[in-house]
Amino acid sequence: MTTDSKTVLVLCTGNSCRSQMAEVLLNHDLAGQVRALSAGTRPQPKVADGAIAALADAGLPTEGLAPKDVDSVLGEAIDLVVTVCDNAKETCPIFPRPIRQIHLPFHDPHGEPLESFVRVRDAIRSQLVPAVAEALDLTQSAAE
Repeated sequence: MTTDSKTVLVLCTGNSCRSQMAEVLLNHDLAGQVRALSAGTRPQPKVADGAIAALADAGLPTEGLAPKDVDSVLGEAIDLVVTVCDNAKETCPIFPRPIRQIHLPFHDPHGEPLESFVRVRDAIRSQLVPAVAEALDLTQSAAE
């Protein structure tokens, strides 16, 4: 049995909001096709409460989410790197082999009301998920 699942790394600065939501959405909407990981160039101590609430509001799993340093995932066999903030794009690490990268920045809702987190969550779902599927030449049949 072969696995055709591709590994996607979503990079942000703090790995506490946008990249965490992107990880959960990619793993849900492209289940079986993608294994998404997220990390930060300067990880925060915890995932933003608004990000957890926005994911839970959409019925998505949030258990086990925690900010990770990009160094902790450098040994993974990554097929695609997605940067979701300009700072992460500028400080993206050099990987041991060439890896395709796409940059799709999203507003940082930190300190804003839950509605801002929900808007960012929905923007990630409507823009980033299809962009990843296209970049990896996947069909988006898992999203329903």
